[in-house]
Amino acid sequence: MAGKVTLVGAGPGDPGLLTRKGLEALETAQVVVYDRLVSPAILALMPEGAEHINVGKQAARHPVPQEEINRILLDKALEGKRVVRLKGGDPFLFGRGGEELELLAAHGVPFEEVPGITSAIAAPAYGGIPVTHRDCCSSLHIVTGHQRAGKELDIDFEALVRTKGTLVFLMGVSALPELCAGLLRAGMDAATPAAVVERGTTPAQRRISAPLGELPRAAEEAKVVSPAVIVVGGVCALAEQFDWFDKLPLKGKTVVVTRPKERAGTLSARLRALGAEVWEYPCIATRPIAPNPALDGVMERLGVYEWLVLTSPAGAETVWQWLEDHGRDARALGGLKLAAIGPGTARALTGHGLRADYVPEVYDAAHLGAGLPAAGRVLILRAEEGSPALTEALAGRNMEFDDVATYRTVYDNPRSQALRALVEGEGRTLITFTSASTVKGFVSSVGADADFSRMLGLCIGEQTAGEARKHGIPVQTAKAATMDALVDLIVEGV
Repeated sequence: MAGKVTLVGAGPGDPGLLTRKGLEALETAQVVVYDRLVSPAILALMPEGAEHINVGKQAARHPVPQEEINRILLDKALEGKRVVRLKGGDPFLFGRGGEELELLAAHGVPFEEVPGITSAIAAPAYGGIPVTHRDCCSSLHIVTGHQRAGKELDIDFEALVRTKGTLVFLMGVSALPELCAGLLRAGMDAATPAAVVERGTTPAQRRISAPLGELPRAAEEAKVVSPAVIVVGGVCALAEQFDWFDKLPLKGKTVVVTRPKERAGTLSARLRALGAEVWEYPCIATRPIAPNPALDGVMERLGVYEWLVLTSPAGAETVWQWLEDHGRDARALGGLKLAAIGPGTARALTGHGLRADYVPEVYDAAHLGAGLPAAGRVLILRAEEGSPALTEALAGRNMEFDDVATYRTVYDNPRSQALRALVEGEGRTLITFTSASTVKGFVSSVGADADFSRMLGLCIGEQTAGEARKHGIPVQTAKAATMDALVDLIVEGV
């Protein structure tokens, strides 16, 4: 039985511009066939268990010919697979999406097209240029500036000039001098506002503005490269007034997020919304301890405890998974009071309909142990290498407790030469650390012999900062152990 091919427009680069329907198709794909222009942030959303096929098309160089791409889609679909063809921008706007469907249609393979946000509109918008404005124009014209090898541009420049509308040229960087010359020969005023938006909607975006007659020289001096969008028309004069993207506080900054993959998304999204280029580099992962006789034992006699103490969202999820695996639900915890080390762990409980009875004012193990208002026995369920500060505080208060490991932290990222080069390169790279274990995983991945002097570790708490200092990492610490405070620190740290 044949599978199905879904052409998904990935948009121009910002992962926030991937449509919800496109994301749903990507998350359920068994095979993903993708191009060079799909941003790394969107590629990171591909299912780990799916087959990833890079067909890497770019101007004047097609490592995989179009005919072979068409055949790959057909062959994978005939294997019964759910195939996503992931293309930058919109598949049907100069994306050759129609060509890729022809072979599928001829063989009766089911397919679907999920439109994507086109760079023709999004890139100018992120550069402060509205492609239409009632005071400037009444039409928009999107034109391919792609030149086939050895052939002249096949564009009716006189017709374009007569429209008096906004002109947007895609894939036209190499042909920019010819495009501008063609418009000038057709009678367009050399003083017409124009711009090139390079790497639109990404943190590396640049806008080069100049009158039409001077745009080729300005682009050459700026060393503009593909991908870039060329915009010509009166709307370009509004760019400085409407430029919002370049004013974002983290624009042009690189921030590395080291949280576990399943918890990195929220922080990454917030940083991208502030303009940062985010490297998601999960330095640790959590693995439930299984089998776990110690956990089984305490969960079977919860009635002897007054408090259940959790020190991480992972711990909360482990407890819930145990209940589900043993045919139980939240009622099994009905006789217990719940303590969470901080708001993140408290939110993990809330996600299962549970509310923390106690969260310390300072979100760390020492304050949790010192402030827990307990009289009876305490059950601690946490990581295998949990902080001794918690149990030391309880012991100092002569409180009875059982400390049971429910999961272990593993450092399973291969050594990253790319990340090491970033850390040791010019400029200051910002690295976020949300726990001492993320610091250990980072050092393990990059190498303890790396030069950390140029980077800045932005730490969620003092315990985390202390671990970073052990490795010679310059640090700043958030005012509170919350994601809000960490984001504030990152903005201040630039």
